[in-house]
Amino acid sequence: LQNVRINPSSISFQMWKDIPVPFYLSVHFFEVLNPKQVLQGAKPVLSQRGPYVYREYRYKTNITFHDNDTVSYLEYRNLYFQPDLSSGPEDEYVVVPNILMLGAAVMMEKLPKVLKILLSGALAGLKQEAFMNRTVGEIMWGYEDPLIDTINTFVPGLIPFKGKFGLFVDFNNSNSGLFTVNTGMKDISQVHMVDSWNGLKKVNYWRSSQCNMINGTAGEMWPPFMSPTSVEFYSPDACRSMTLVYEQSGKFEGVPTYRFVAPKTLFANGTDYPPNEGFCPCMQSGIQNVSTCRLNAPMFISHPHFYNADPSLVNAVEGLHPSKDQHGLFLDVHPMTGIPMNCSIKLQLNLYIKEVSGIIQTGKIKPVVLPLLWFAESGSIEGSVLKQFYNNLVLLPSVLDYVQYIFLGLSVPLIISAAVLMAMSK
Repeated sequence: LQNVRINPSSISFQMWKDIPVPFYLSVHFFEVLNPKQVLQGAKPVLSQRGPYVYREYRYKTNITFHDNDTVSYLEYRNLYFQPDLSSGPEDEYVVVPNILMLGAAVMMEKLPKVLKILLSGALAGLKQEAFMNRTVGEIMWGYEDPLIDTINTFVPGLIPFKGKFGLFVDFNNSNSGLFTVNTGMKDISQVHMVDSWNGLKKVNYWRSSQCNMINGTAGEMWPPFMSPTSVEFYSPDACRSMTLVYEQSGKFEGVPTYRFVAPKTLFANGTDYPPNEGFCPCMQSGIQNVSTCRLNAPMFISHPHFYNADPSLVNAVEGLHPSKDQHGLFLDVHPMTGIPMNCSIKLQLNLYIKEVSGIIQTGKIKPVVLPLLWFAESGSIEGSVLKQFYNNLVLLPSVLDYVQYIFLGLSVPLIISAAVLMAMSK
């Protein structure tokens, strides 16, 4: 108990402060093979490209302990491209949707027709098309686009940012917000449980109090002596708390673990799973609308390849092959300490695209939730940390257990001998 509390004197503190586990971010893009045909109303044909792998380093700063047995911190992520683990370099080109243009078109659908015609003319002048051929690095880390200034001119506030646009531009060399968590000094059952995030006890992205709740931990560790039921964590990337459910017991490199996986209800719509109604407006089950926390852009998150989703989503495009082994997320946790031993958290980013009247660049695109990319954040304990884990939590208890039985075995004949001698003395 002493060693799993968040305390500078505990064994686990340094592991919590500077995570020693090597994490990797693996990104797979969906290239659109028939962009011209999609503009004429054809079904998108996709080809998966990747992975493009990045080594991820995490460390905490601004660690501040409070009188109410909580501690606040900022956790930063730094990503470094790994050419030897990737399928190709970052300067490879990929044909993907023009996310800015198609996203803005859907966002402007209900604006006056005159405004849409003006924007359409501006898009033509900028030679903006519905699909673009850009490098992996540009899509990930940002590229200059005059469309940003144009949209800000015609519809101020529609996209509240300037400069470069990239899907992961805010992911590298950045923190995930100010977390305040319980230290477990008084109540070990509350250790690592989130007290607040950015000073908030709940978020305001969603339409129900339950969906806005900040539950569980920050996703790094959990309270010790876990039961095989479920674990919860708050994900700033998904703008919500997530619950994973127990699947099975197992071992990782000899260390006992509980495996937790995503339930089918995680991204279910409000019709199939009423508690998720607060995340709506919803479409098919298996995708979650995150527009309210993504600048109102028509973005959706899901499992990769629409795994565990309504089959109509998979059938609306060609090239997807969902499977549990490749696309299901999992978390293997040592139940005694609540420390993850092995994990792979996978999510897919999707863009809702359609023909928008008045904006000719959208052609005759049929409404479809189009996969953009999916990524996995994976890591496992290894090396000296794993050896320490195994020695302290597996080998030593086994030796003590074995020694216990040796002493028990030795004590039996001694007790019998003592009893015989006592009887003889009488």
